[in-house]
Amino acid sequence: MRRGGGWDGPPVRSAMDWPEMRTRYAWLPPHRGTTATGAHQIGVSFSAHGSVVRQVGRRTTRGAIRAGTTFVTGPEPIYWTDVAEPTEALEIYPGPSLLAGLADREPRVDPAAGGRDWVTFGLASIIKRVHVADRPLTDIEASTLVHRLVEHLGDRYYGTTEPERAGRLAPRAVDRVGRYVDAHLAGPITLSGLAAQASLSPYHFARAFKATTGLPPHRFVNTCRLERAKNALLHSPATVAEVAYAVGFINVSHFRRLFRRELGVLPGQLRRDRNNGPSPGRPGLSGSPHDAAPVPVLQRGHPAGRHRPPGG
Repeated sequence: MRRGGGWDGPPVRSAMDWPEMRTRYAWLPPHRGTTATGAHQIGVSFSAHGSVVRQVGRRTTRGAIRAGTTFVTGPEPIYWTDVAEPTEALEIYPGPSLLAGLADREPRVDPAAGGRDWVTFGLASIIKRVHVADRPLTDIEASTLVHRLVEHLGDRYYGTTEPERAGRLAPRAVDRVGRYVDAHLAGPITLSGLAAQASLSPYHFARAFKATTGLPPHRFVNTCRLERAKNALLHSPATVAEVAYAVGFINVSHFRRLFRRELGVLPGQLRRDRNNGPSPGRPGLSGSPHDAAPVPVLQRGHPAGRHRPPGG
């Protein structure tokens, strides 16, 4: 993602239409005004926040948000105010046909509270790469991904189907793996160590993990390391080398190359521009945290010029 200007300039918002889903990515400056996460979506906050006001319906809460937290909305949107830190978030709106049977129901989770969901984190990370690093997905790849996400949404948050699916891991097994990775990022992580969290052989674990999260285990670990590194670069005085070592990379050059490939910017550039938002230098990037105008859409699999509403 190209960067430039400053937090006083236009923040970045990008929306993409795919077969059977719309995705919205935003990198926004701190703000006291109101932004909204729409109804019937599942999204991830890739940024950490010390204290944010959230309103769902008539209920208002204030609290911290860990980087990587998943938020699932039912019929009511979430409204956000008093955001003191920069926001990086991805929202995924499955199409109405995929949400049949769920649209009128409340998820079995407090939408304003959020929580760690490592399956959604993995799937959302794949989509985020398309927005920030121009790593494209084909129409069938995107469709497969959203079908997998909606199945997970029903299993975990609506209780519509049995969570044990042939060839995949149960959500609780993925959560164990995610917690293990999160706790051991600074040290060596092996495929055998990950497989033990799911009580599987390394071979069967690797196949089932990718079928569940969309990411092979090594890419999942690298994604977790890079997200931890990104937040450290934004919020700590540690050098690039210190951050790389702290999240488990032993080669700083490799860390820099991987960081740029996956996040679209070099770590040193992110550190220098920590107070700058990404520049709206390519189609689909525009907007303001207080601007209610439609977000420009990068079409995927739809005729040019046809803008579809979120979830449609």
